[in-house]
Amino acid sequence: MGFGKAPYLIKTGALRYAVTAKDAARAGRREKMMPNPKRICVVLAAFLLVCGFAADAQKDAAQPLRRIVFGSCADQNQPQPIWEAILAVKPGLYLSIGDAVYVNQGTEDRAARLAAYARLGAVPGFARLRRAAPMLAVWDDGEFGVNDGGADFTARDEFRADFLDFFGEPKDSPRRTRAGMYDAQLYGPAGKRVQIILLDTRYNRSPLKRGNFAPDTGRYVPDTDPAKTMLGEEQWKWLEEQLRVPAEIRFLVSSIQVIPEDHGWEKWANLPLERQRLFHLIRLTGARGVLFLSGDRHLAELSMMDGGVGYPLYDLTSSGLNVARHNWRPYEANRHRVGTLNWGDNFGVIEMDWERADPRISLQIRDADGEIAIQRKIPLSLLQPGVVRTPAQP
Repeated sequence: MGFGKAPYLIKTGALRYAVTAKDAARAGRREKMMPNPKRICVVLAAFLLVCGFAADAQKDAAQPLRRIVFGSCADQNQPQPIWEAILAVKPGLYLSIGDAVYVNQGTEDRAARLAAYARLGAVPGFARLRRAAPMLAVWDDGEFGVNDGGADFTARDEFRADFLDFFGEPKDSPRRTRAGMYDAQLYGPAGKRVQIILLDTRYNRSPLKRGNFAPDTGRYVPDTDPAKTMLGEEQWKWLEEQLRVPAEIRFLVSSIQVIPEDHGWEKWANLPLERQRLFHLIRLTGARGVLFLSGDRHLAELSMMDGGVGYPLYDLTSSGLNVARHNWRPYEANRHRVGTLNWGDNFGVIEMDWERADPRISLQIRDADGEIAIQRKIPLSLLQPGVVRTPAQP
């Protein structure tokens, strides 16, 4: 939907913003639609910053975080009923971990990109979630501008600006100017601290090595070139600093999977030296309580391995919010899988029970109806260095 094809304005007090006639009707404001003037881009940008799309993200350090919901992969041109199930969970924090919209094919026109974000913003369930819970967001290739794209995409700063505008990032935020939109936030009081680390696996990522494409197994093969990077040196240095910040639980959010290594789609294992560097850094810093959250794959699964950090590493993958397969398909290879939802839309839930003597983390995948499809309950004591005895590493 380009801006030249029928956008309308919805008026809210003195504020106006652009949507299609269909989206205006869904938002329940058809009676106030007006033709869209030529200066719609400026008006829409002001709306995204000022209107109620940016929920208050102030962190209450006195209260522990008890429930996180996360999701990825939502086609803005298709219905998104799953937000009602997400709202019913009453998240204390929502993480949008990639592909909130798809603007990576034929959307080099900025007006078309902004229209895609406006369509998501007009979904009633999404708008209610923005008002109901704080939200943190990081991109994947859907918002990045090129499918499976990386550092060789020269227009990535333009796409980054539109993404951060939509999610209400302050104009003076370092996420707008540094080499990547990586970020970290800390929630809760001492003894119950939860750190959210958002990794940018796009901005600096080196080109991937292609193999023989197969529809069921993928197109990429591992590349052991030591010059290639996933994060870039600046982000690697920043990540080491973050892993040294005191916290009981750390969620490392990666738009692509960290643990799985058998399929041929995007994953950390395509750059195995970088994946090993990540595991080594967790061990080197003594960071405890690390759990990976990932998306991208249009399926949901829980993977686990001994990465040599001194305790088990879990990777909870949730994808997609409305683009997952809706019929049975064969399971793809994953030697580290401990739970799967191979078809059906889904979202991830993490519940933290701080009242127990040994606090417990519940990793969940829920289906479109909000029912638990995968669950693994992990005592916090399991995520401490020394639980798994591994040989010393250099």
